[in-house]
Amino acid sequence: MSTNPLSLKLLKKLEIAARRASTKAYAPYSKFKVGAALLTESGKIITGCNVENASYGLCMCAERNAINTMVTSGERHVRYVIVYTPTTKPTAPCGACRQVISEFGPAARVISVCKSKKRIEYSIRTLLPEAFGPSDLK
Repeated sequence: MSTNPLSLKLLKKLEIAARRASTKAYAPYSKFKVGAALLTESGKIITGCNVENASYGLCMCAERNAINTMVTSGERHVRYVIVYTPTTKPTAPCGACRQVISEFGPAARVISVCKSKKRIEYSIRTLLPEAFGPSDLK
């Protein structure tokens, strides 16, 4: 699976989708509302937000929520993951999200955006080198 560069128009559309998704977050404890937007291999845009729980270990990050929604919609491959955080500098996905992104997008690009115009872009391989994946189970 190759990851072609995003057009500026599509990148903006994904950023807007991630920002909108963050407004739906359930974050009564941390107040840290995160949104994610995925671009699937077929060109679909799928969003997710974080959902907290009083039992903190049961919280679900925006990125994993978006990937779960992608899977339930019948998609299996993610090309891009855009993550919006309500911060002044971009924040990269947590370790659990990196692992799940790698499962469904071993060549995915991850772009983190925030309230400012700053952004960071990585390959998932840079964020999770030597990732454990499906080929390790053969």
